Amino acid sequence: MARPSKHPVDVKLKIVLSVLSGEVSTAEAARRHGISETSIGNWKQQFLDAGRGGLEAGVKRGPTGREAALEAQVDELTSALGEAHVELRAVRRGGPAAMSFR
Repeated sequence: MARPSKHPVDVKLKIVLSVLSGEVSTAEAARRHGISETSIGNWKQQFLDAGRGGLEAGVKRGPTGREAALEAQVDELTSALGEAHVELRAVRRGGPAAMSFR
């Protein structure tokens, strides 16, 4: 579980918008506010992904495109493994599925 942010959403939003508008660089914003560049980069990505709501504490971001693709692949492989297990059990028992392999 992520720890709650000590920076209010309005402050995060102001910083992110100033960086995105080109008013200040990420490094300059980090120095001015005593916040790491990584945090500002994370906030910027959260804002771009989910708008203002992405900066609010406790909001879980959805999976990225890569994560979603990997989850789909895991589901597909799990299904294939289950089918292979059923076929193997049928072959070992000499059931009707075994006849198709001989």
